[in-house]
Amino acid sequence: MLGDFERSLHDQAPYPVLINVGLAHAQFETIHPFLDGNGRMGRLLVTFLLCQYGLLHEPLLYLSIYFKQNREEYYDRLQAVRDVGNWEGWLAFFLEGVATVAREATDTARDIVRLRERLRDAIPGQLGRCSGNGLRLLDRLFTHPLVSVKVVEKMLDLSQPAALALVDACQAASILREVTGLRRNRICEFRDHLRLFEERDQPI
Repeated sequence: MLGDFERSLHDQAPYPVLINVGLAHAQFETIHPFLDGNGRMGRLLVTFLLCQYGLLHEPLLYLSIYFKQNREEYYDRLQAVRDVGNWEGWLAFFLEGVATVAREATDTARDIVRLRERLRDAIPGQLGRCSGNGLRLLDRLFTHPLVSVKVVEKMLDLSQPAALALVDACQAASILREVTGLRRNRICEFRDHLRLFEERDQPI
């Protein structure tokens, strides 16, 4: 039976993709090929295989939080595969994890879109003369949520005074929050965006 599972990753008639990935993760954790980092590598293997099989276009689905939140069952399910060959129990747990994380990722994506739309509507009234650059900066903040005046200056090709005025205006509008407590070389975070991910990471 195990031999069939081992061949399934490269078989001409493989199991469904998610089954293959679940089998691969369990096999990797059982082999435990490295002296250190097997857990991290095993979790990354799930994401990389989903990309290789074409189910993900970007590595955006991570099961680490689900495994951590259900740590005891995770280890029990893997051990049951080794002890009694209970692949069905492991796969049911794994597939539930994929479904849970996918739902949470979808919810986060919707929240990001709502946040972007809300801020795009609010910026013209909040930033006044800086609103044009504010909208340009907003689009960049979703991929670069930590910025300094120098970063904004280079990011938007602004003069130092213009970048400083923009950062100050964004702080006043609570779009950015200064996190260093310094008078010079301040770093600001796009707090509302980062909070979305922190909320998803809280234990159930």
